[in-house]
Amino acid sequence: MSTPTHLLYFHGFRSSPASAKARQVAARLAELADAPRWLCPQLPASPRDAMAAATALLDGVDPRGIALIGSSLGGYYAAALAARLGCRAALLNPAVDPARDLSARIGTQSCWHEPQLRFEFTARHVDELHAIDPGEPDAKAASRLLVVVARDDEVLDWREMTQRYRHAKLRVAEHGGHALDDFAQHHLDAVLDFLGIAIPPSKTDR
Repeated sequence: MSTPTHLLYFHGFRSSPASAKARQVAARLAELADAPRWLCPQLPASPRDAMAAATALLDGVDPRGIALIGSSLGGYYAAALAARLGCRAALLNPAVDPARDLSARIGTQSCWHEPQLRFEFTARHVDELHAIDPGEPDAKAASRLLVVVARDDEVLDWREMTQRYRHAKLRVAEHGGHALDDFAQHHLDAVLDFLGIAIPPSKTDR
């Protein structure tokens, strides 16, 4: 397995590059002398535009050098892009059917980290989610996926996630919630290792 040259992070619905997990990954990569290029854009509300923006950031990059991380809705995006490119991805409490789940959220939404920032989530966006559905991965595609699931996820059904990705490498945790609030302590190193990124332990781990 080659070491990735680019690592792209997809944040979740109403989230941003300021999410705790995104910042934790960035901090870990900062410890590396030869880290992959870190890409963590603010994604537009439109799923079609979000996928187009991610694809544009990786334009011209050899898929063998690409690694993806996606959280919640971002996990759905990461699964879809990984299926297209044939690259490795880590999915963190990934949405399985966001078109179904978010159809009740049509209307004006605010961003978690900057509540003053608002956006419109529309019926067209729900249709776009249907259009990019990667489906259940076959054995070959699933071998390129690491899926981290918390049984106490209060937003998504952990059983649905594990069923969808039952052929992938699964890390099922008892605790952590939808936010995986123990991500840095219990999952981050395993995620980066799966993606082919070797990192030294932090001082707090010693």
